[in-house]
Amino acid sequence: MHGAELLGLALAAVAVTAVARRLGWQAPLLLVVVGLAASAVPGMPDFAIDGELLLALVLPPLLYSAALGVSYAGFRSLLHPIVQLGVVLVLVTAVVVALLARLVVPGLPMPVALVLGAIVAPPDAVSAAAVGRRLGLPRPMMTVLSGESLINDAAALTFYKVALAAVFGAGGGLLGLDWGSASGTFGLAVGVGVGLGLALGVVVHLVRMRLDDPVVESVLGLIVPFAAYLLAEELSGSGVLAVVAAGLYLGHRGPEAGYATRLQEMPLWSSLDLLLQAVVFALIGLQLRAVVDEVADSERSTGQLLVAAAVVLATVIVVRAVFVFGLELVRRTPRPVPGGRWVSPARPPWSYQTVISWTGMRGVVTLAVAAALPEQVNGAPFADREAVQFLAYAVTIGTLLLQGLTLPRLIRRLGVRDPEQDRQDAESELRLQERTTAAALQRAEELIAAARPRVGDERADQWAERIRGPLQARTRTMRQTIRADEEEEQARGRKRAEGFRYLRQQVVQAQRRALMTERDRGTVDDEVVRGVLQELDYEEAASAHSWTTRL
Repeated sequence: MHGAELLGLALAAVAVTAVARRLGWQAPLLLVVVGLAASAVPGMPDFAIDGELLLALVLPPLLYSAALGVSYAGFRSLLHPIVQLGVVLVLVTAVVVALLARLVVPGLPMPVALVLGAIVAPPDAVSAAAVGRRLGLPRPMMTVLSGESLINDAAALTFYKVALAAVFGAGGGLLGLDWGSASGTFGLAVGVGVGLGLALGVVVHLVRMRLDDPVVESVLGLIVPFAAYLLAEELSGSGVLAVVAAGLYLGHRGPEAGYATRLQEMPLWSSLDLLLQAVVFALIGLQLRAVVDEVADSERSTGQLLVAAAVVLATVIVVRAVFVFGLELVRRTPRPVPGGRWVSPARPPWSYQTVISWTGMRGVVTLAVAAALPEQVNGAPFADREAVQFLAYAVTIGTLLLQGLTLPRLIRRLGVRDPEQDRQDAESELRLQERTTAAALQRAEELIAAARPRVGDERADQWAERIRGPLQARTRTMRQTIRADEEEEQARGRKRAEGFRYLRQQVVQAQRRALMTERDRGTVDDEVVRGVLQELDYEEAASAHSWTTRL
């Protein structure tokens, strides 16, 4: 693939994604469809995919950016259900898919079937989390989905390596695997991956705290996921877990870094995520026709593989539902308490489990690993490689169609949301505002008292008022709006806040227009303009993302 072709692909993929986001459609599906249609255009270049390179370039930044945004405290408190979904369910899904695939695809070697199971096992919970965040899913559920998306890829890729080793002749036990070796491989992958990721995170944080250059810090952040992934893979560890561990640690310690670095990194990672996912799904769409043609030319009949695709698709959906509801039944089992009584533990409504069971859309990892399948095994063609790729692509597209398109409607229909979450967040922010204001005022009094003999009482009083006034006014406004008892008063508070925010944005825009006018007249240098413009941008951003938007 030449540079011009890659550039054209990236531009086209971003354009299609922009249209999908504008219309509220599923961008991955639209990208695959457009890519498939484009592949039929005469003269379309052959966009060959190097699967290993695709994994190394795409997976680390996607996982790292997701890990940066996950609450470490929430992840730790919900580690049990996260591991159940992210590790146990992945292994169960891989084995069940392999067994059923052997039944519907006669002659499929068991190690190859296990490779297929490992490829289609991990759901892309990031997409579900994005939908849930937009529709206001309860935060514990969001934490579970986000946490699952961080570790299920590691479990699936580790199992994939074990199954692939069996394809190359290193198996021999139950299901064609050497389970003793597999356990050792899995333990080594987890230990090395997590340990190296945490160590790298600690080192990077120490370096970051000694830098005072947000550009260099941002570049360092871009290097971290690739360094963690490649180093861990070189040491026979899980590159995915190394990236996740580094991301969780640095995200948790992020507030200690400089504000400029945080302001730069957030839009940077969001933009990179969009670009990488758009390119991957577009590439898969472009390659889909070639995969179908290879299947048609193989010994497997197309009808047989279509039936197999339907069976594998149904399997990954049903296994997740059975696993989720089965675990919930176990959690609801009455337990003995002092006094000889049996009490059922308090659990969320069944609708919560229904939503979690339906968040099984497959995504970038499934597509990238399928593309990375080796073409040869010990000098011979990889058995049923095109069939495995076809089934993986079919499962990905099928889950996006069935679950991705219906998940928002399901959430709305079941009413799975926490109506008090916004208010609770606002009240938590008020408590933080009160404590930080008290700390700020105490420190300001100390500094002003120390400076009073030097600057005089009048100047010191002016400084005190300039610091105290905005802090106290903000705290007072938050308290009045949040603690209003009647809904009508709350609504009036929201309208006042929204009106003030709109007024502030209009004022900033007027300042920006005046600034541009002066620049166009040539009365001020561009460097000065950029400095003032940056300050105005910060003000507008603060106004647009004010706490009042959550009330």
